[in-house]
Amino acid sequence: MAPPAPPLSRVFAELDPAPSPLPEGRVGLPALSEREVHVSGSAELSARPDRARVSLRLSSRKEAAAAARSSVSRRLQYIAHIARLRGVPEENMTVTEDFSRVENTYQMEAEVCIIFSDFGKMQDVCNLLIEKLGTSVTISPPHFYHTPEATDTLRRQVCITAVGNTRRKAQEVCRLFGQALGKPLLIKEEETKEWGGHIDSHLSHSADSQTLQERIQNATAYASCRVFAVFEIKGKENRRNKLL
Repeated sequence: MAPPAPPLSRVFAELDPAPSPLPEGRVGLPALSEREVHVSGSAELSARPDRARVSLRLSSRKEAAAAARSSVSRRLQYIAHIARLRGVPEENMTVTEDFSRVENTYQMEAEVCIIFSDFGKMQDVCNLLIEKLGTSVTISPPHFYHTPEATDTLRRQVCITAVGNTRRKAQEVCRLFGQALGKPLLIKEEETKEWGGHIDSHLSHSADSQTLQERIQNATAYASCRVFAVFEIKGKENRRNKLL
């Protein structure tokens, strides 16, 4: 039985030797005095959701149309009042109403969707409404998500972090050989990945039993970035700066 092959080694940095000078009397392009260090680096970051959407459903079924409307209207006003007291902007609340005739009665239904950026305030509002309105309001579990701005910020941050990690790696390599790192000559993004960032309650039978922190964790978005860079090597590292 043949012995197992040795694991492949991953090259994360490479020092290019200085180019050889042209022979005396030879005409050609001048030799470059700079040397280069080729480095690859990566980073992985995560971002918790920055928004939560909560849906509240109300209904009333009465023999008189006005009574059905009034019952739901009073609760809608109370919900809006509590949300405003907790600093929820008016534009973050959406109300949808549906009025119908069912046999010999009138049915009024309404749904209120509230978007929160402060999850502590969201819990305060929901707890207070459950306490005051009881079973006359049905509150759905919060749906956590990322705004496009939050997703773009995560993408920028992971790329910037990968470039910073790559530069630090190049500096370590240069110091190992007693060299000083120069300016970047090339920075190329080789691969980016994104995953997570949502909850799909239709795919999870235990979604309704999840805690708030579990829902936030399941909605956390992740991103990774791998970068290849080429840096100039200035020459010998200044010993005085090294001591500092």
